[in-house]
Amino acid sequence: MVDPQTPLGLFDVEDLIGAEDRAIRDTVRDFTAERIRPHLAEWFENATIPARELARELGKLGVLGMHLTGYGCAGTSATAYGLACMELEAADSGLRSLVSVQGSLAMFAIWRWGSEEQKQEWLPRMAAGEAIGCFGLTEPDFGSNPAGMRTHARRDGDDWVLNGTKMWITNGSVADVAVVWARTDDKIRGFVVPTDTPGFRAPEIGRKLSLRASVTSELVLEDVRLPGSAMLPEARGLSGPLACLNEARYGIVFGALGAARDCLDTAIQYVGQRDIFDKPLAAYQATQLKLADMTVELGKGMLLALHLGRLKDEGRLRSEQVSVGKLNNVRAALAIARECRTLLGANGISLEYPVLRHANNLESVLTYEGTSEVHQMIIGQALTGHSAFR
Repeated sequence: MVDPQTPLGLFDVEDLIGAEDRAIRDTVRDFTAERIRPHLAEWFENATIPARELARELGKLGVLGMHLTGYGCAGTSATAYGLACMELEAADSGLRSLVSVQGSLAMFAIWRWGSEEQKQEWLPRMAAGEAIGCFGLTEPDFGSNPAGMRTHARRDGDDWVLNGTKMWITNGSVADVAVVWARTDDKIRGFVVPTDTPGFRAPEIGRKLSLRASVTSELVLEDVRLPGSAMLPEARGLSGPLACLNEARYGIVFGALGAARDCLDTAIQYVGQRDIFDKPLAAYQATQLKLADMTVELGKGMLLALHLGRLKDEGRLRSEQVSVGKLNNVRAALAIARECRTLLGANGISLEYPVLRHANNLESVLTYEGTSEVHQMIIGQALTGHSAFR
């Protein structure tokens, strides 16, 4: 008989995960149980998180840029990275966002597109959590259309001078370095910007109803002067930032399932203990129908994630396949979180339980790193050969 506390037991997914990847996953799970979960309700309620302290602890754990090689990075499999994202987001999407932006966006941008000097300067410190990075692409008026960005970098002698504004930037106000994308006379280029550079500001965004246990900021660049060596030499055009986004989207494919799994585990435990009309809520057909449907969706998403992980480990994962995973798994996770809330009744809105916290967070995950509509059009273009973006 399947353990009722483990919905994924129906799919025997453990047999699909190698021993080393399982060990990494379990280490991250233990870390979140001991260090993170006891504080999440407070962090979410107060809209705060000890980002710098956690970054150092996550660096010691080895999860920052874990799927990258060299420069102090762990060099794990892509599947192990995905499973780590799942455990981080099972705690809170904000925690996974911190790790994802650090490793898959800021570190990956430098690792993939940077000079050797940039890599040596930043990657070891970022892998250790001694330096925090952020990724400045989205602008107030240009989210799904980054090609329309207004942030501009102009040459002034041997220097670059940057002006512009970025919005919804995770880690922004605690970052030591920002990877900022700007329009130049030679297409869109990336720049490594130390955040103590004069003219750089990162005011934190408040009054959020989602990702409250996460630092979200605006980036303001006013005549930020950088040396010529600050430009990422290997990135030219939108292919640079889009490659970084694909790395982050891949982590979300797994991560969103962690939030869904935590909601479903919570709901199964709750309905087994809650009596309604003199018998457990779990004994009612309506309850079991909901649990069955959610378990099927969670399992399908997990099988998809593991398949994409294998493709990535083999170097065969395509961007439209990442879009399939992101679109399906975040949709499924949000639906599961909402349905689980109904099973908890009024208790579902309390921070004593994680369900509505996850649902609120997933509303952001549904939107960032490409909205559902963006991923639908990426998939549609792959199917038809026609771009519907314009």
